[in-house]
Amino acid sequence: VRTRRNASRTRSCYVRRMTIVVHHLETSRSHRVLWLFEELELAYELKTYARDPKTMRSPKSACAIHPRGRFPMVEYEGHTLAESGAIIEEVLDDHPRLRPEPGTEAHRRYRYFLHYAEGSLMSPLLVALITGQLRTKNVPFLVRPIARAISKNIDAAFTTPELRAHVAFLDSELADRAYFAGDALTGADSQMSYPIEALLSKRSGIDPAKAPHLTAYLARLQARPAYQTALAKGGPVLL
Repeated sequence: VRTRRNASRTRSCYVRRMTIVVHHLETSRSHRVLWLFEELELAYELKTYARDPKTMRSPKSACAIHPRGRFPMVEYEGHTLAESGAIIEEVLDDHPRLRPEPGTEAHRRYRYFLHYAEGSLMSPLLVALITGQLRTKNVPFLVRPIARAISKNIDAAFTTPELRAHVAFLDSELADRAYFAGDALTGADSQMSYPIEALLSKRSGIDPAKAPHLTAYLARLQARPAYQTALAKGGPVLL
C-alpha cells in the first residue's frame, strides 16, 4: 500500500511539473476544455488558432499537432490528447474533483451525459447547421430555391422534431437538479455546455421559453467565474 501511495504521489508531482498546452480553435467546442482547466485551477499554455476565412474549417497546420487536426487538442503528460470527452476523462483521472464517486447514481449520470453530448445531441445540431447554410445567400442563385426546399424538408422531417425531443428530455432532467449529474458541477457539464449553447441559440429555432430549466441551467454555467475566464481567454463560443 505504501508503494502505491508513493507512486501515486510521485505521479501527481510529475503531472504538476509538466506544461499543459491547450490548442484551441476560435468559436468552437474547445471552449469547454478551457473552462474545465479553469474550474480545476490548472495552469496551462493557450494556443489559439483562426478558422480558414473561406471554408471556416480548422487550419491545415493543425494536422501537425494531431493527424486528424480537430480541436481541441491538449498536450498533457507528454501525450497529445484529442476529442473533448477523452480529454476530460484523462484529466479527471488525475484531478477527480469534478467527477462523482464511481458506483454512485451521480457517476452513472455523469458518464451518460459525458457521452450523450457528442453521441446523441450534436448530430441533429450539425444537420441544423448544414440546412441553415443551404438557406443562405452563399448558395448559387440558380440552385437556391431547390436548396431551400431540400433544407426545409429535412428540417421538417428530422431536425426540428429531433431538437424538440432533446430539449424536452434535457429540460425534464434539470427539473429537480442544478446540474446533469446532481447538485454539483462535473466534467459532464463541461462537455454538455457547447451543444446546449447551440441548442438555445437563435439559429436552432428552439424557443427558450419552452425550456425554462435548461435556460436557467445555461445561465448558471455562463455566470461561473471560471466560465467567464475561459470566455475572456478563448473568445466567443459560437460562430
